[in-house]
Amino acid sequence: MRAAVLQEIGQDKLEIFDDIEAAGFGPGRVRIRVRATGLCHSDLSAMAGVLPQPAPFIPGHEGAGEVVEVGEGVTNVGPGDRVLVCWLPACGVCAACKRGQTQLCLAGFMNAGTPNFRRTGGSSPEVFGFAGTGTFAEEVVVDAGCAVPIPDDVPFDVAALIGCGVTTGLGAALNTADVSAGSSVAVIGCGGVGISAIQGARLKGAAEIVAVDPVLSRREAALRFGATRAVSPDELPDAKQSVTEGEGFDYVFEVVGRSATARTAYDHTRRGGTLVIVGAGAMDDFLQLNMFELFFDEKRIRPSMYGGGDVLRSYERTVALWRAGRIDLEGLITHRVPLGDINEALDQMRTGVALRTCIEL
Repeated sequence: MRAAVLQEIGQDKLEIFDDIEAAGFGPGRVRIRVRATGLCHSDLSAMAGVLPQPAPFIPGHEGAGEVVEVGEGVTNVGPGDRVLVCWLPACGVCAACKRGQTQLCLAGFMNAGTPNFRRTGGSSPEVFGFAGTGTFAEEVVVDAGCAVPIPDDVPFDVAALIGCGVTTGLGAALNTADVSAGSSVAVIGCGGVGISAIQGARLKGAAEIVAVDPVLSRREAALRFGATRAVSPDELPDAKQSVTEGEGFDYVFEVVGRSATARTAYDHTRRGGTLVIVGAGAMDDFLQLNMFELFFDEKRIRPSMYGGGDVLRSYERTVALWRAGRIDLEGLITHRVPLGDINEALDQMRTGVALRTCIEL
């Protein structure tokens, strides 16, 4: 089958091979024919080495498709079922799962260090899948818990986004922050995840939602999705003054994954307000805060992992909100390209042109 492979960490181009096989099928496993996959910024981060990932690997973790076959013992799905790929399935038995914090389950990471593809040609036969998945391929083999059934009325491209970006952004506002009605919100970084956080804040009844992004097209998009105003990073201090009289926002979402923007977010959060860290950053990028400001300002710093709540329930909630017309998911997909044009799509994401690109397989 065809798949897009990064040969070495740090390269900015993927190579399309047609000699890839999905490996590891057996008891408890599911083979999925991928129909659509979203291009998430985390894929770029893994390619650049910001997020740890062994190479060579196939990026992609936002995918949806049809079940081809299931291994022994699999009962949650069967051949022909329509599913989305959950890159962080809950085991249900670990301490985090028992506490109800299934988004913190580490079981899904156990497979990330095992190659789940192989090449029939080439010098490196073993190929990894990003986050244990690798949806930039025509087929994937994953644990049964990664294959989540989707209703027939949910298109594959929409389902793919629910698998990561939408769940992450919506959940940050609905679960982690639990935004209060009438509050003031700023969202720094308005790609697909940031736009989803904006939609979540709007759902919760925030009175003011300020979208912050250096790219004009993203700021314009944020206004369509519920932001009350959109500014460049340089204009954020003025927005803080005009919206909050200089006090700072009740909630600030950092959706970039860098210490510099996290520090900016902290500085624009009011005393006693909430800073939500949504962006996935590097292990060697440190946020500096002094002990006095932590004590004196009493700002709450809330990291949000995969939406900060039960993932399967979040999927169901997202579908219900989409069906009711309360959130716009189709509008997030600004570009649709075939797998052969993946490198053009990567460049568009790097420049901020695209909110979310759907790769159609």
